[in-house]
Amino acid sequence: MAISRGPWLITLLTLVVAAAMLAGCVSSQTDTDDSGQAGRTLLVFAGAASKPPTEELAAMFEQQTGASVDVNFGGSGTMLSEMEIAEHGDVYFPGSSDWMDVAIEKSIVDPETEERVVYLVSSINVQAGNPKNINTLEDLLRDGVRVAIANPETVCVGAYAVEILEKNFTAQQRERFRSVNLVNWADSCEKTANAISLKAADAVIGWSVFEAWDPARIETVDLEPDELIRVAYIPIAVSTYAREPELAQDFIDFVTSEEGIEVFRRHGYFIEASEAQQYVGADEELPVGGWFDVPEAWLTR
Repeated sequence: MAISRGPWLITLLTLVVAAAMLAGCVSSQTDTDDSGQAGRTLLVFAGAASKPPTEELAAMFEQQTGASVDVNFGGSGTMLSEMEIAEHGDVYFPGSSDWMDVAIEKSIVDPETEERVVYLVSSINVQAGNPKNINTLEDLLRDGVRVAIANPETVCVGAYAVEILEKNFTAQQRERFRSVNLVNWADSCEKTANAISLKAADAVIGWSVFEAWDPARIETVDLEPDELIRVAYIPIAVSTYAREPELAQDFIDFVTSEEGIEVFRRHGYFIEASEAQQYVGADEELPVGGWFDVPEAWLTR
């Protein structure tokens, strides 16, 4: 049976995030200053798939405008839940379109403001030098190979990983993978990549861009074109809770400007869908974006 990661999961996450809020774990938004942008604060909830360039862009935007940019990073589902519970946040910047679809469905963002920023392709990521000689998906099933994926309930890259495994592994292989090889269940893209950087796993099913995040310690093993299902993209939109909607739109315009996109290019992201498709090398173009209902077997770990 397949279970949607949409509204039911937001309800589940509500309990977790509410407890965190009581403990003071959710950032608060400062009052605005009407005298220009100096002294104003922009609150961004972002999936960690864009963390390196987003941190750089936030600093650049602060320098250029005098406004402060407070960015909360984490799993895209968790970030969306925090926004909904607290009813605050100016910008939603998830790691792929999956959770933006939920945000639009729940009227947490203004769909008219949504923009596509950059594109991502799933891959196997291994330690530099590939000491376990992992070259195929089936190599992830070998004895002694430790694999990490992101939590598919709340992290986009984890859902993409499960979709790939569901397509390419038999039921028996999937059961073996979960019980023998899967050793880490990360709660963000950043922590998925760190599983390789910190040698907590021999391989992850992540994004090809992870290698650009830490080229000294992460190496990419490309998946075969017919093993992939779709190309991901990172969207951004103004929140319906925004206290600073104009400033939020200014930030989105900056992120998607030539100057902003160049930052993503330097960090190894695909700027156009055609670049991602060319990297995949499939005979026919893959779908871009979309939704995958994660099967129950992957939700009970």
